[in-house]
Amino acid sequence: MMDDNVPPYNTQLVVSALMKAGKDFDQIMLPDARHGYGKDAAYIMRRRWDYFVTNLQGNIPPREYQIGKARTPAVP
Repeated sequence: MMDDNVPPYNTQLVVSALMKAGKDFDQIMLPDARHGYGKDAAYIMRRRWDYFVTNLQGNIPPREYQIGKARTPAVP
């Protein structure tokens, strides 16, 4: 939303065109980011992995997984 390279209005034009064309699309808005991910990089990395797991593997990714943090296995 604060992009200093591509104004948010241009993004909304693309979204509008996709909707008018009946196309499916995914969009994530980062309210405090400029043209990069900045402090949201870890969140974007996880969302990218989730997208690949869902759309390339056909699996369900673990909910709100935190990349780089050890997972505690469930005890039966």
